[in-house]
Amino acid sequence: MFTAIYTLITTFAYIVSLPFLFFLQLKSKYRNAIPARFFLKNNPPFAKRAVHFHACSFGETKALEPLVKEFKEANISVITQTGFEAAKVYKNADVRYLPFEPLLWFWLKPMPALVVMEAELWYLLFYLSKKRGATTFLINARMSDRSFPKYKRFSWLYKKIFENIDYVYAQSIEDAKRLRALGAKEVEVLGNIKLLQKPVVSKTYEKQKPIVVAASTHEPEEEIIATEWVMHLKDKTTLVVVPRHPERFDEVDELLEHIAKREGLSYHRLSENPTLSGDIVLVDKLGELVNIYTVSDLVILGGSFIEGIGGHNPLEPAFFHKPIISGPHFHNHKESYGYVKGIKIVAPQDLADALEQKWQPTSIKASVDLSPLVERIKSVV
Repeated sequence: MFTAIYTLITTFAYIVSLPFLFFLQLKSKYRNAIPARFFLKNNPPFAKRAVHFHACSFGETKALEPLVKEFKEANISVITQTGFEAAKVYKNADVRYLPFEPLLWFWLKPMPALVVMEAELWYLLFYLSKKRGATTFLINARMSDRSFPKYKRFSWLYKKIFENIDYVYAQSIEDAKRLRALGAKEVEVLGNIKLLQKPVVSKTYEKQKPIVVAASTHEPEEEIIATEWVMHLKDKTTLVVVPRHPERFDEVDELLEHIAKREGLSYHRLSENPTLSGDIVLVDKLGELVNIYTVSDLVILGGSFIEGIGGHNPLEPAFFHKPIISGPHFHNHKESYGYVKGIKIVAPQDLADALEQKWQPTSIKASVDLSPLVERIKSVV
């Protein structure tokens, strides 16, 4: 009865949302994802019966690498276009967008195992996969301080979801406690598998001056960081700005060009001049952040200087032992921050002081053993 009612509600939501979806797909951010997920355009069911891995976006999909490579064949579904691009690099995997839930009734095929990353708790994905013979896994599961009360308000729904999840692998003991409180069973603490993700460097950049990277920034962080950089470091460093979302490249370009002209500084977009020779450089190409990290002298990690984003993963710059400055709003990545030694956390108004102090290298202080998880998945394949 619950499944029938849930399907009716999600189907109604789907029908009501159709006009909005038609307009939303015109945005570049959704140009491929919405037609594939909601209208199944160029998005047929998986052709081969293999382990089905599912992740949301770019970071989660990249983190699947050490697991995916353990299997001769794999299927990967994603939600976002950046996640799709990340999944395409896996030579042993077929890649699809995960359709909106009611469409899964006729899209989802039998599989030996379903392995879902982090918080992708789609009821029909787990229910239908299990009904069609899969052993189901939720891996790298986490439940932040901020999100847990919201999940508890819908505990009746999550209890139903967890009824269809056979094994849960949590990032921490606290995550495990919260997941059990929501109805999860067979919960084990494995750690954060993103610790196993070794950044792949695809290009070597030369630099003329020390590099300060404003990484994965959101509006208005570019202006906050650039303003303090101009006041304290413009004469002795290069500022490299890497916005989190590609659809903001033009908006950030306009801002940085204005600042450069006002201050008499050189500026260019990386897509127009593939060097770090300017005083200010906008990285408007995907997949370059790791390459930039390798030559950086300081990383200012975005998504953390404003409320509502929750921060971004600090593990990649810490892998290269780069000094990291972060804002105080990193609740979505609290566990990852705990794995990194040496991050300097400051309020936006204190960023200036942090820029002028001695920059200390960071290091990763934890490890993860994936073998128990791999063995359990292989045991059901």
